[in-house]
Amino acid sequence: MTHWKRPVSVLVVIHTPDLRILLLERAAHPGYWQSVTGSQEAGETLRDTALREVAEETGIVAPPDALLDWRQTHTYEIFPEWRHRYAPGVTRNTEHVFSLEVPDGTPVRIAPDEHLGYCWLSGESAAAKVFSWSNRDAILALPARRKAPSVADGP
Repeated sequence: MTHWKRPVSVLVVIHTPDLRILLLERAAHPGYWQSVTGSQEAGETLRDTALREVAEETGIVAPPDALLDWRQTHTYEIFPEWRHRYAPGVTRNTEHVFSLEVPDGTPVRIAPDEHLGYCWLSGESAAAKVFSWSNRDAILALPARRKAPSVADGP
């Protein structure tokens, strides 16, 4: 039995408090930079998928409440070169956007089978570097979308 990827995925923009963005370079496509992405597995919530993908791709283990669900989706055409991973006839994917703020200096451990390297960039530089329009748009929207500090957090 073939295990097809689900056409439901997450995009997680990882950033520092001063809005430096973590980007990963795809191993299968050198020069293609992106935020954390990945497909939902059977039985997972979208939050579970996002937390799993962050841990797998960066080594960052985040508590569930640290993840900000933007409640925003993008539907796009799956690149023809990747369609063989999906059931026959599946050509579109729905991506759910999240962000995760981490402290400056958070160590990153990439998954070498998935990524060649990583970098931290300003939002403008990161938006210009990513290959995906949905990733670019999420990075550009981050300043307005980031989790606002609560009164309990102090100044």
